[in-house]
Amino acid sequence: MKTPFGKQPSGLRLERMQGSPRYRDGAFHNLHPQLPGLRAGAMPSIGDFLCGGGRRVPGAPLSTLDPRPIWGRAPETGLRVTWLGHSTLLVELDGVSVLTDPVWGDRVSPVTFAGPKRFHPVPVRLDQLPRLDAVIISHDHYDHLDYPSILELAKREVPFITSLGVGSHLESWGIPEARIVELDWWETTPVAGGRAQVSAAPSQHFSGRAPGLKNTTAWSSFAVRSERHSFFFSGDTGLTTEYSAIADRLGTFDVVALEVGAFHPAWGDIHLGPENALKAFELLGARRFLPVHWGTFNLAMHDWDEPAEQLLELAPGAPLLMPQLGEAVEPARTGAPDPWWRAPAAAAPSVPEAEPPGALNPDAPVAWPLD
Repeated sequence: MKTPFGKQPSGLRLERMQGSPRYRDGAFHNLHPQLPGLRAGAMPSIGDFLCGGGRRVPGAPLSTLDPRPIWGRAPETGLRVTWLGHSTLLVELDGVSVLTDPVWGDRVSPVTFAGPKRFHPVPVRLDQLPRLDAVIISHDHYDHLDYPSILELAKREVPFITSLGVGSHLESWGIPEARIVELDWWETTPVAGGRAQVSAAPSQHFSGRAPGLKNTTAWSSFAVRSERHSFFFSGDTGLTTEYSAIADRLGTFDVVALEVGAFHPAWGDIHLGPENALKAFELLGARRFLPVHWGTFNLAMHDWDEPAEQLLELAPGAPLLMPQLGEAVEPARTGAPDPWWRAPAAAAPSVPEAEPPGALNPDAPVAWPLD
């Protein structure tokens, strides 16, 4: 029976997981359980998370653009990126189209009546997406592996590339085994008949979709490389020295998409936040930095637009790529950021909708124990 909680790995899939150097005692582990130099901070309480105040959601609806007219033309530079909200990106590289962590659901939760609710409609419906050559799933948290979105994408003949063990969820939801590729770090698979390659790379995070089942599937970042262009997607991660290894082993990138939202001083080892994202960008030595994992769901105690504003304050001259929701951009032809988010941010403050903690939001560290 299909369930939003998915299915735990077993059989040959579990045997392959057990062969990973990061798998022991029935779970995956980070290479660096605690990085040095993290800012000290007390773990926030459930009360802080639910009733902490601040501008946790926009004061007015966020506007979106319809990218379909742009998608109808090939990018002149060969590389185009469309941010569809949170960590969902449509990346086009030399004729190859890749979708990252597709989340079209109204809530990132196993139920439809509670859990973090999106600030804005998705710019296009799932059935309005162009042809896809691959869907990348970084890990199994609800704001990255979205049950209703996978059910819809199961109707397409598109391969899914993901971390070890996550394929068990996909298969239980109707994705044929032949369309699922699970990668351990540093493994690579071809897509689009070999016109591009996708590689799994390190990240610093955790996994789990149900109480008591933590880290039973893996988490990864991913690199996509075509004939002329390259793209890096962080998934969810904290700052890790492995970013230097990624640059050494996988080369430079035209664009890196790094998560910048849902951060807190006590969460330094599982989320980047703006400050550490800039450090990761420097380690990667990439050309452009596209911030993701913000502006769509209320997943932390900070103001909803704080990640964007902090980036501009911390690095005013950084090569940031900050398109509006649904805006299809060619990085080589895009200038300095236009702070489009300030209009809704200036509207009357909104009070966040109270959400039950725990299993309804397993990506919230306040309710989910870490390594």
